[in-house]
Amino acid sequence: MSSSNSSVVLSNLSFAWPDGELAIPSITGSFSSGRTGLVGTNGAGKSTLLRLIAGELTPTGGTLNVTGEVGYLPQTLTWHDSTTMADLLGIAPIVDAIRAIEGGDVDERHFDTIGDDWDIEARADEQLRRLGFTVQDLDRSVSQLSGGEVMLIAITGLKVRRLPITLLDEPSNNLDREAKATLALLIEEWPGTLIVVSHDLDLLDRMDQTAELYAGRLAVFGGPYSEWKENLDREQAAAVQSSQAADHAVKVERRQRAEAESKLAKRSKTARTANEKKRGSKILMNGLASRAENSAGKLRMGLDDKLGAAQASREEAAARVRPDQKISLQLPDPGVPASRRVAELQGTNRLIIIQGPERVALIGPNGVGKTTFLENLVRGNPNEPGRAHGILHADRVGYLSQRLNGLDDTATVLENIRMVAPQVPDAQIRNQLGRLLIKGDNVNRPISTLSGGERFRVSLASLLFADPPAQLLVLDEPTNNLDAVSVEQLVEALNSYRGAIVLVSHDDRFLARLRLTRILALDAAGRFEDVDG
Repeated sequence: MSSSNSSVVLSNLSFAWPDGELAIPSITGSFSSGRTGLVGTNGAGKSTLLRLIAGELTPTGGTLNVTGEVGYLPQTLTWHDSTTMADLLGIAPIVDAIRAIEGGDVDERHFDTIGDDWDIEARADEQLRRLGFTVQDLDRSVSQLSGGEVMLIAITGLKVRRLPITLLDEPSNNLDREAKATLALLIEEWPGTLIVVSHDLDLLDRMDQTAELYAGRLAVFGGPYSEWKENLDREQAAAVQSSQAADHAVKVERRQRAEAESKLAKRSKTARTANEKKRGSKILMNGLASRAENSAGKLRMGLDDKLGAAQASREEAAARVRPDQKISLQLPDPGVPASRRVAELQGTNRLIIIQGPERVALIGPNGVGKTTFLENLVRGNPNEPGRAHGILHADRVGYLSQRLNGLDDTATVLENIRMVAPQVPDAQIRNQLGRLLIKGDNVNRPISTLSGGERFRVSLASLLFADPPAQLLVLDEPTNNLDAVSVEQLVEALNSYRGAIVLVSHDDRFLARLRLTRILALDAAGRFEDVDG
């Protein structure tokens, strides 16, 4: 990609935290106009890179050139009760200046604030109507809005302001299906340069190009996520084939080297025998021995060169093959017979009985109480009139909340797993953690030092490796903040689990890959309705 038309150019850019931990190695690359999805595994530095581009962080080394003003949406939005929709949109100063001038205040500073944005309210009205609001709602308090509405309005504000560069960090987190559809409409025909960090594959497939942070490199592909992934899979298949061929070539060269040494040893032995029997003159025999040594030396050198070249080719080919991130779990059987009643889900219209190792997904718009339902189910809270509730019949239940707050942050990974499996030897725990890609000294790291993906895997391990094993897993939006690799790990883990599952998710791709027994939709009135999977 040419840097001449690029909005963001990185040259050997690096960033380290105050404690010396390197978050961004020396990265070179660029982002051009259009919509770019920025992907990479958890901990690769995507959010840190956005903060560097936004100016919230200062590079430790290298250069960062940004052409134009930057609008930035962080993962977590903060606001106060006094925050208005105009504040959230980021247009409050302009709106106030226009109102002041209309009221007769012609101070020069108002004109400076407005600039060329005299039509800001008309532009805001056009975009707000997509969300069910109008410009008349600008003075409305944000505290009256849902979390999804707050997120969509903040994104709308960035579009209304028509900034040259916009950065969105996980904009679809915690959005329900309807809000995700609205977000998809918002990012169509986005002005200027849009860079989106997301684990939402549907959103990433709406991008014009895909940039990946991997192994300290930034590579840009000219197409959406699905095309990038197909291209990556083809490259990896070719790399694996090339690596296998190179490995075979090394074995061939080693075999030929060994065979040559065997022949040379036989020749040397024959020459020594002939010399001992003095079949020729001394001068002739010495000449033959000298020529034999020279010939052997040249042969060895040639074979060594070929072997060295084959080994170098093998190393080069192996470097192009990415490490296998696929997990392989051997989970204990929680012993849930098909006749065992595990839980009852009581809606305001019907009773759902979970029996045996059934897998039930619970869907529905944000605000209908899905998380509250799960929390009350797990904690055994009493029924609230007019709301769905549940009763547990399982003896052992594992619960994974959205916040992943079931771990002791001050304890190490190993210590956290010991808490749920006190009788299991450390060696066995280490082996199981290794299958979840938590290996070596990482098991001795405090939970507080882990990345989001690592923390998720430890939370999952505390559920799956509990001794005795849980008969029922209750999971609330388990794919939030997970990269594609971690989602694959979760799917494999859950599909190998032999107990019952109740989970809440807005991720249709994730649900489609699980072997679900049924999907239930919960509405605001507490009713359960079956949904075709």
